[in-house]
Amino acid sequence: MSATNASTNYVNWFRHSSPYINAHRGKTFVLMLSGEAIADDNFANIVHDIALLNSLGVRLVLVHGARPQAEQRLQARGLETRLHHDLRITTPEILDCVIEAVGCLRTDIEARLSMGLANTPMHGARIRVCSGNFVTARPVGVLDGVDMGHTGELRRIDHDGIRRMLDLNQIVLLSNLGFSPTGEVFNLPVEEVATQAAIALKADKLILLGANSGILDSRGELRSELLAQTARRLVQQYHAQIDDPELPFTETANLLESAATACEQGVNRCHLISYSEDGALLNELFTRDGQGTMVISHSYEQVRQASIEDVGGILELIAPLEEKGVLVRRSRELLEAEIERFTVVERDGAIIGCAALYPFSEERIGELACVAIDNSYRGGQRGDRLLDAIEDQAQALGLDQLFVLTTRTAHWFVERGFNAADKDRLPAGKQALYNLQRNSKVFIKSLG
Repeated sequence: MSATNASTNYVNWFRHSSPYINAHRGKTFVLMLSGEAIADDNFANIVHDIALLNSLGVRLVLVHGARPQAEQRLQARGLETRLHHDLRITTPEILDCVIEAVGCLRTDIEARLSMGLANTPMHGARIRVCSGNFVTARPVGVLDGVDMGHTGELRRIDHDGIRRMLDLNQIVLLSNLGFSPTGEVFNLPVEEVATQAAIALKADKLILLGANSGILDSRGELRSELLAQTARRLVQQYHAQIDDPELPFTETANLLESAATACEQGVNRCHLISYSEDGALLNELFTRDGQGTMVISHSYEQVRQASIEDVGGILELIAPLEEKGVLVRRSRELLEAEIERFTVVERDGAIIGCAALYPFSEERIGELACVAIDNSYRGGQRGDRLLDAIEDQAQALGLDQLFVLTTRTAHWFVERGFNAADKDRLPAGKQALYNLQRNSKVFIKSLG
């Protein structure tokens, strides 16, 4: 790639990321960093990306685990670890190993976020990190006859204390350890701490970094979006496949369960991304399609009536098709005057599809016009959803038919029930405006 092309690509990426920069500023994100994520070679890049988020005004809570690091210490001391219902039975000796691992990781993370060497992404960052007894826990106790020792369950998150630290522009660092009013320390699942912290803080995002890029469909393709109810169903299916209750759940199932729980209790969006892919965090947050799987309560892509604020987005969407002669050119003034005729597909604040309905009430027929879908979002039945919305509007207006004039996309309309017709069947007002030079083909569909 030439230097000019590389520069152009960078400028385009930066421009397209600016809406996300504005949207994320001042928002609260909770990031879960498992012990595996911290041990990965890519963790240094993740730290740089965390520093960038901080500099862009994102309020960050980092929640880290220490499973592999604690396991190394257990093996070094010859201690056996036992799981019961996917929880580690934490004896006093095991708790010592967990505390040691957590302390070392906390120091390492704070040291990395303190770097400021010239010619590095951390130069001039001046990040302040705070930790503390923000997590109150209690013992699990005896579970099905098994004493879980110092294995705990989360009781409360000091969200007010955390918010005060965030207000001071500090990154808050939590671990998988919780503390009791009696001064005891308990070992908690890092997923639980991250999930409950996001819920208590009413965080805008919970970001879960795992070994995989996200959730794959049956064809092995990444699902960029997943509804919380679907995520919950996938978790239940996995649990149903486990015959031995002593077997640990997979990381993916744990992360999915965390995301579903958070969404069900008020967190707007949860993201599952890979800790081993360089740039996954930034791509997920600052590009339309992201680089992982986003779990949401309700789809953030909607078909709705256009408003005057959508004019710029529609113009940008249809300009390439006007250049190719697929669509008739429309000026901004004309589009503003006719904006109430338009229906749009909005995705994360961007207009990625549009269509317009022009009714001819006397003939009880309407024109379907200016149908466009962004090239990056072809497929996914977005055109069908637009057509359904237009047909609903037409029937509500008492129209019996729709017609469309097209030069390049006849097959798409034929596949959706439109039939070729002579231009003499057009309403009189449209016949008078028919452009002989374009020689558009006429297709008509009956409604109802």
